[in-house]
Amino acid sequence: MKTSDFLIRHECPQCGAPAELAETDRLFQCGYCKVRSCLVQKDFFRYVIPQNAENEDIFYVPYWRLKGAVFSCFSDGIRERFADLSHRAVESSDFPISLGFRTQALKLQFLSPETTGHFFKPTLRVETAINCFNDESSKKPVLYQEFIGETVSVIYAPFYLKEEKLYDAVLNKPYPSAPVCFEKEKESKPDWRIRFIAALCPNCGWDLQGWRNSLMLHCLNCNCIWHTGEQGLTKPDFATIPADWEDAAWLPFWRIRADVSEIRLDSYADLIRVANLPQVASKQNSDMRFYFWTPAFKVQPQSFLRFAHNMTVYQPQDELAHELPKGTIYPVTLPDTQAIQSLKIHLAGFIKPKKMLEEKLRKIEITHRQSLLVYVPFQNTHHELIQPDITMSVHKNLLAAAKNL
Repeated sequence: MKTSDFLIRHECPQCGAPAELAETDRLFQCGYCKVRSCLVQKDFFRYVIPQNAENEDIFYVPYWRLKGAVFSCFSDGIRERFADLSHRAVESSDFPISLGFRTQALKLQFLSPETTGHFFKPTLRVETAINCFNDESSKKPVLYQEFIGETVSVIYAPFYLKEEKLYDAVLNKPYPSAPVCFEKEKESKPDWRIRFIAALCPNCGWDLQGWRNSLMLHCLNCNCIWHTGEQGLTKPDFATIPADWEDAAWLPFWRIRADVSEIRLDSYADLIRVANLPQVASKQNSDMRFYFWTPAFKVQPQSFLRFAHNMTVYQPQDELAHELPKGTIYPVTLPDTQAIQSLKIHLAGFIKPKKMLEEKLRKIEITHRQSLLVYVPFQNTHHELIQPDITMSVHKNLLAAAKNL
């Protein structure tokens, strides 16, 4: 599946050289001074569409940018789809409801206090915009719906008024609409600036390694992992399942411990009963603690559920090593907060019989207890990554296509 992405014009925070970043970039390396920096945001990124109108009083209207997977649970199964849209973040109908393909056609800029103009405050909550993802194509009632792996940002589009008409400040053309009458509620200068922090290990000062879209960076000198987030670089808990073969590739998964209401799901024996697995719930199974397993990397919605189902049903019991694996390490692109959001949809995928799903799904509440990032080894073949113990394969093209999700 081809997904849309946009580019951002910026400059190196170290030497000032021009730079071009993708929407999904979280690690930036300057092509001139070679300095590597991490991009850090407080809540979500904010961008500006550059304007082309000179000597005009420009004002910027905010739009929510939303991209992610929508999972809708019905009585006969789960329907998944990928959605990508922009939605007006103010309630005034004087402005276009969407930016269309403009974000893909133009190079954006990060919003900064130096950006001149007036800025409308977002008055429409992002949750309201997310409701545009609701699946209304089926006549069957939706038992539960969740938006997973979302990318949320705000894009400011430039406009100006001339002779009581609304003009697009990119094309300098009026919109074919009646005279505008919107409330001029504006904030003068948004107090927001993109933060770049040095990609150096806080422990030893060594260069941190990672993919451009990775949320986790590796220090190969002191054998640790650092998470790039609102608080800067923080150290998460992680572990590795040892490999029994050479030249392994490692995919990241979240192992999540959670309490589930309405049904008993504390051990592997409980999973056998709830999912109606072709096994006997023995005393040994009752002593095995149950965990949800989900991918820690973004992937197409159908594959996301399949990988989570295979790992959860298998319930790896290997002794974990608390050190970085050697070999190809695929990036963490899905945070544990979004993995936790997916648990109810994940649960709906293996509850049997389906009659119990209809009776209990709306009442079920899942309370998160603990998350652990676990690197799982796969045999590295030419086209696929294969996990022989779990009988699971991941095509490399699937991972390559997920870079822009």
